Amino acid sequence: SKLAVSRNANSEDEVSDSLLNLGLFAYPVLQTADILLYKATHVPVGEDQQQHLELSRDLADLFNRTQKKNIFPLPHHIITPAKRILSLRDPTQKMSKSAPNPKSRILITDDYSQIQAKVRSAVTDSTPSISYDPENRPGVANLLTILASCSGSSKSTAELAQEYSSKNHAELKADVTEAVERLVGPIRENYRRIRNDEAWLRQVSNDGIRRAREIATQTMDQVKHQIGLGPL
Repeated sequence: SKLAVSRNANSEDEVSDSLLNLGLFAYPVLQTADILLYKATHVPVGEDQQQHLELSRDLADLFNRTQKKNIFPLPHHIITPAKRILSLRDPTQKMSKSAPNPKSRILITDDYSQIQAKVRSAVTDSTPSISYDPENRPGVANLLTILASCSGSSKSTAELAQEYSSKNHAELKADVTEAVERLVGPIRENYRRIRNDEAWLRQVSNDGIRRAREIATQTMDQVKHQIGLGPL
C-alpha cells in the first residue's frame, strides 16, 4: 500500500493503524469523482488501481439504474502487459515516486548516467544465471520485465529470459539501461524543450482549465436536472 511504501515497510502488517488518515480512504472516492465528472470511458491505471476503478463502475451503474437513464458510461481500465514494475531497491514493492530511496525508481527526467547508476545498483540475487522466476527471483524478474517493456519486443518475458539464460547480471543490467534510455531519452529531451517554453505551457494550461470547466459544468447540470435540483 501507499502507507507501507512511505514507511519503508515490507507489508501492511508492519504498519500501525494509528498512521491511517482520511486521504487513504477518500482517495478512491476522489478518483471516482474525477473519472465520472468527465465521463471517461477508458482509464489507464496500474494493477493496484483496478479495484478503485471498480468503485467508479459500481457507482456509475448504481446512479444509472437508480435514475433509469444512462448518464455515466461505465469506465474500462487500460493496462499494459507490464502490469507492475517493482522497486529497483526492494523488488517486493512496486516502483513508486513516494518511496524514500531515489535509487528505487527511474524518472523520465533522469539522464543516461543516472539511469545507468540506478540499474547497476538494482537488487538481484546470488544466482549467477538469468531466469524468469518472479516469486523466487523478483529482482531479476523485474529487470526482465523492464527490458521486455522498454524494448517493445513481441516476445514474452519468459521467452526473453531464455535468450539471457547464458548471460550474467551485469550483461542484463547493461541491456536494460540501453533499452530504458532508448525509450526515455526522446521523452526527456521533449520535456526539457517544452519546459523552457513557459508561454506555451501557460496557454495549454489555460486552455485545459477552460475545457475542463466546460465539461464539468455540462455534467453537473445534467446530473442536477436528472435528480430534480436543476442548475444552481
